[in-house]
Order: sequence, then structure tokens, then C-alpha cells
Amino acid sequence: MPFNIRKADESDALDIAKVQVDSWRTTYKGIVSDDYLDRLAYKKREEVWKKAVVQNTAFLLLDNDDETVGFAVGGPERSEEHVGFDSELYAIYLYEEAQGNGGGRQLFDAVVSDLIERGFESMIIIALEDNPACGFYEKMGGVVIGKEKSEIGGDEFTELVFGWRDIKKI
Repeated sequence: MPFNIRKADESDALDIAKVQVDSWRTTYKGIVSDDYLDRLAYKKREEVWKKAVVQNTAFLLLDNDDETVGFAVGGPERSEEHVGFDSELYAIYLYEEAQGNGGGRQLFDAVVSDLIERGFESMIIIALEDNPACGFYEKMGGVVIGKEKSEIGGDEFTELVFGWRDIKKI
């Protein structure tokens, strides 16, 4: 199924928020508490994404028939704790129905291409250990280079840090 990739702008913030909230509710069901997932709100997330889109030029959307079905954003590695890795895929989310048919790969590849164009050479992504997408990151050549702890809704989780030392080889 061919998708269209385009750069996001401020007017896309609500669509981005919907993709994030709905994909969290399907992907993290049974992982993150139902109470936390139920409290996620489009409007709150819309405000966050409005700012993020303005601040980040590498904010890409995955569209299918004029509907946004996924998004991804990447840039410089934020923590400076992962020596040898200069960029990070901050987020990649797709509606459940857009997964498994090439959309995630297309979006992932578009972010990697953008990072290469901006002069980055390596990349990490951090994902909850129980996230089914971890298999996708491994399939894309990511290697677990570390583990971190995070807190979501008062619960502690283990996150895996996947790394790609040479993103030109992806």
C-alpha cells in the first residue's frame, strides 16, 4: 500500500495528537495502566505537538488518502549519554491499521534519510521493552545498546535503547 510522506506544519498538530493517543491505546494496552491510557487527551497532546512541529524541521507525516495515519520525528541525540550516537528517532507512531503493510518502514526510512541529509551518522531510539515495535527495530538492524528506567502514570518500566552505528547502511 503506497503512502505519502510529507513534512508536518502547525495545522497538523491535532492529527498528530490523535495518532499518538490512539496508537498508545492500542500498542500499550496491557502494558501501561488502563487508567493512564484512558486519561490521554487529544487537546493536551495537540498543544505539545504544535510546539514540537514548529521547533523541529524533521517532523514527518505518513498520509493515506489525505488522512494522517502516522508520524515520526528525529534530530540530535538528546541525552548525550549514548557515546558514539549523534542522532535520535524521538518518536514513530502509526495507527494500528497502518502497521504491518510498509508504512512504518517508509516513515522510518524517510527520517533516516532526513538525518543523513542533515549530517548525522548514527542513531538511537528508545522504546518500552514490552513494545511490540522492538521487533521492528531489530528487523531494521537496530542493536540493543542499553537499558533505562522510565515512569509512566506512576509505574516503572524498562526501556531498551536501540542503536545504529552507521545509518547510511540501513
